Amino acid sequence: MMWPFYLMALVAIISTIRVITNSNPVHALLSLIISLLAVAGIFFIVGAPFAGALEIIVYAGAIMVLFVFVVMMLNLGSHTVAQEKSWLTSETWAYPAAMSFIMGLILVWTLSHSTTDAVMGQQLIGPKQVGIALFTKYLLLVEVAALLLLASLVAAYHLGKRGLGDGQSENYSEDKKEQG
Repeated sequence: MMWPFYLMALVAIISTIRVITNSNPVHALLSLIISLLAVAGIFFIVGAPFAGALEIIVYAGAIMVLFVFVVMMLNLGSHTVAQEKSWLTSETWAYPAAMSFIMGLILVWTLSHSTTDAVMGQQLIGPKQVGIALFTKYLLLVEVAALLLLASLVAAYHLGKRGLGDGQSENYSEDKKEQG
């Protein structure tokens, strides 16, 4: 059965287009979450449940929640109350609700049928196969990615510390002048 795959792909494509064309950042983030969940559904359909679970946990779960919190923190102010009320209209939530409903129907259909009918691949790829591939064939790429992530973490720490430290040193020197 190919129709669940194509329907999930259609949901992912439409959601991704809405991410790019939407001017409201919160609506774009909702569309991005729907798109990432649809890609995870595609992973489940083609026989890679481990990749689908990682997609949901890492991207749709952790990173998107972080993006939503950042957008919410940047929109502080009294003018945002009217903007937040406009987000609660039914037309705002109609698209994400419709796409989620389609993905829910595909999930219910997939779970109600046997796994051999729903999986397009020949075999399921589990965590053991992913671990063996990552730490044998792709070990150098994993190490390079780890070093890049470590370097970016150290750079972000030092950039943030320098900005914080400058303000603290000025306040500290002013406090010392007042005291002395």
